[in-house]
Amino acid sequence: MYTFEEWKKNLIIVRGGGDIATGTIYKLYQSRFPVLVLEIANPSCIRRTISFCEAVFDKKVEVEGVTAKRAESLEDAFAIYGQGQIPVMIDENGSMIQEVQPPVVVDAILAKRNLGTKITDAPAVIGVGPGFCAGKDVDAVIETQRGHNLGRVIYEGEAPNTGIPGMIGGYAKERVIHAPATGKLHILRQIGEIVEAGDILADIEGTPVKTLISGVVRGMIREGYDVKKGLKIADVDPRVKEQENCYHISDKARCVAGGVLEAILHLLK
Repeated sequence: MYTFEEWKKNLIIVRGGGDIATGTIYKLYQSRFPVLVLEIANPSCIRRTISFCEAVFDKKVEVEGVTAKRAESLEDAFAIYGQGQIPVMIDENGSMIQEVQPPVVVDAILAKRNLGTKITDAPAVIGVGPGFCAGKDVDAVIETQRGHNLGRVIYEGEAPNTGIPGMIGGYAKERVIHAPATGKLHILRQIGEIVEAGDILADIEGTPVKTLISGVVRGMIREGYDVKKGLKIADVDPRVKEQENCYHISDKARCVAGGVLEAILHLLK
């Protein structure tokens, strides 16, 4: 167990706590790295059952036996670390990075664009997915596109951005549902439920949200969330046998996590 100063000197800061980021956070935690997660005040996560960012709303969340807890200060975050848990702080601009000056920063927001992470933020700066250029604004980029290169570490250049979700069970863009209207969301079908094509999953102030395909509701944004038209709000997995995996870190998240861990060890030598 580190002292407060030792903790800061060894801390890995991860920006973002969604499902892909959670795979990385989980692996770093299990590899005995101290981790601090920075999130926005109202994350639009859809795979909520496997995302540490839910601690922002619920104060505490557990994923595969690991608990993350919302921290109100750096001292509070250290206390949470001392309890064997992962601290999650609301810090939209990443101000904690300058205050802590950690050895590693991982930007796993997955915004498909850089929201302010700089190669000078830490000795090792890693960007997850498209929107980063290795050697320019980060030291390494992790490929997030499904396929042969998933999880590959890029030390020069960028990860491609196709704008098309990965193919699962013969479906790509059809399995991702975007808000057909702007307004407050009311959930009608929960994560883990089996649905048929055409079923209404939710309602946005009178506008139904339907699924184009049959399968399992794998992701759904929070009840009452104020959505904007076009926002990604749900995900249906056509593989009904994957129902139980709504509550486990995905294969993709684990693969990306391996790439992040590899990059950290490589960059810090």
